[in-house]
Amino acid sequence: MIKVEHLSKKFGNLVVLKNVNLEVREGEVISIIGPSGTGKSTMLRCINLLDRPTGGSIIIDGEDILDSRTDVPKIRQKMNMVFQSFNLFAHLPVIDNLTISPIKLLGRSKIEAEENAMRILSLVGLAEKASSFPDELSGGQKQRVAIARCLAMHPEIILFDEPTSSLDPTMVSEVLSVIRRLAKEGLTMLIVTHEMDFARDVSNRVMYMDEGIIYEEGTPEQIFDNPQKEKTRAFINRIRSIHYHITSPRYDLFTMNAEIELFCEKQILPLTTRQNLPLLVEELLRIYTPLLLATPLDITLAYSEKKQSVELLFESGGAEVNPLESSGLADEQGLSNIRSMTGSIEYRRAGDRNRLTLLLN
Repeated sequence: MIKVEHLSKKFGNLVVLKNVNLEVREGEVISIIGPSGTGKSTMLRCINLLDRPTGGSIIIDGEDILDSRTDVPKIRQKMNMVFQSFNLFAHLPVIDNLTISPIKLLGRSKIEAEENAMRILSLVGLAEKASSFPDELSGGQKQRVAIARCLAMHPEIILFDEPTSSLDPTMVSEVLSVIRRLAKEGLTMLIVTHEMDFARDVSNRVMYMDEGIIYEEGTPEQIFDNPQKEKTRAFINRIRSIHYHITSPRYDLFTMNAEIELFCEKQILPLTTRQNLPLLVEELLRIYTPLLLATPLDITLAYSEKKQSVELLFESGGAEVNPLESSGLADEQGLSNIRSMTGSIEYRRAGDRNRLTLLLN
């Protein structure tokens, strides 16, 4: 139904999309997730030609909508978009917001358009608001009217651009319920959203976008339970991290400890964790210091908001060696201290790198 190939978009010198490729089959619901500013909304706007792509092709039902010979208004009648900010006509009552386009663009009679509008308003739970003006509605009600207005054009494809981002938390569920209902009815939908649980429940596929590309895609189970790429894992698990690259034994332990304590405060970690982390890092650095004469050391401290877990990763090159099992590096008292502060310890050789991962209690 939709095939996007090598899509790119620039605003001046700013590259927003680069070589985006995707295919959407009829009846699929695809959620697009990722950090803000990574091109998700721009991709939807390009598919709907609200923004003209810089390069690539967009094929809908076999027709390239970027071809100058294509009847774009006709193609657009198959596809409609729901925006973050509702975009309702403030001077018209709700029912007129739904009937104006079918009458003017589809040639429907006023009676036919109004009957269809009332049916759709009933579908989204707003039949009693038909005579109200947008300013008399809550944010959630406005967005449901925006969805109803979209449905009044009988689209085959609906694009949702963060439909709940402008709403209070109490209003989000009413809008998501409507979209869930549409998904069950087999509508083809692309949904840019930050609602992770919703994306998991409603989607056939999930696409994670980062830096202007589709970085990873798969089923909801693959993306949310077993993401394959590092950035996807960090986003899904809402991971915050700090990183240190140590090249010699003359590292500044005091500055490092101060930064670790500040990191713990920002993540509102438990007092025990905040006390143990600097001690654990110091104990491990004591073991690693002799190795720093031969190879640099990378340390990553990561906190997963979703899992409520704190992880330390020590990574080094050189010969294969687990420093915690090397008699020349670790002593029993140091190992005992480390084990008392950690729930699990795992060493593995990854390519030419030694990786020691410690999960705190």
